[in-house]
Amino acid sequence: MVGTAIWLTGIPSSGKTTTALALSAALQERGVRVECLDGDELRQMVGRELGFSREDRMENIRRAVYISKLLNRNGVTTIISMIAPYLEMRDYARAELEPYVEVYVHCPLEDCVRRDVKGLYAKAIKGEITAFTGISDVYEPPVHPEITIHTHINCVESNVSQILEYLMK
Repeated sequence: MVGTAIWLTGIPSSGKTTTALALSAALQERGVRVECLDGDELRQMVGRELGFSREDRMENIRRAVYISKLLNRNGVTTIISMIAPYLEMRDYARAELEPYVEVYVHCPLEDCVRRDVKGLYAKAIKGEITAFTGISDVYEPPVHPEITIHTHINCVESNVSQILEYLMK
């Protein structure tokens, strides 16, 4: 049995990790073998030397895809919560991972700035952080994601239910 790759993409503080953890718990309750691959954790553990240039971001995506592929082929569903700001990055993931489900975690910039617990938006707005997605670097929203969730309108449980409904089809 092959596991599914579920990629949660959205700007910083949009709710990717929160949704991923709740989705993971819901899938585990249903007996699914699942692993979360969080962008921040991956940078700490396997991408510490990478910066935020387009090339370094793409290398980070390649590593996440490779890890996901290893887990998927062993029957583990992966939930990847990574910004992956450029369409080409998500196109690469889609081409490499099968089956692949893209979830656009949509949340307006103003809401993300307001809920930013790390204070990164404030630093980016002041120019203290360069190449910050959504402020000084582009985020290219998905063109045809399988699912779009709205974290500024719906609660986590509702968003997870929407994803589960799609997965159970």
